[in-house]
Amino acid sequence: MSVHDDIAAIQRSLDDLHRSLSRLEHQIGSGGLEIRRARLDADHLRESMALLREAASGPAAPHRPELVTISDAPYDFSLWTDSDDEGLGARDRRAP
Repeated sequence: MSVHDDIAAIQRSLDDLHRSLSRLEHQIGSGGLEIRRARLDADHLRESMALLREAASGPAAPHRPELVTISDAPYDFSLWTDSDDEGLGARDRRAP
């Protein structure tokens, strides 16, 4: 059985649960805490199955980031004129 078949079977079961809860709610009333809680749990299951269905229908292969080529040529030294050497501090000051 494929993933989509399993999801469809679970969805049918959830639909049956929803119909059964509706009949039960009609018979005993909707004011009780128990029936409201069961209805809320069934709604959460439906939301979870919608998320699973969405995840199962997503792309099969993960997205690979685009590679960036970095040149082996030396950098322009003017890029570093105002920079400090990490760990050594500024060139025109002394450490305390």
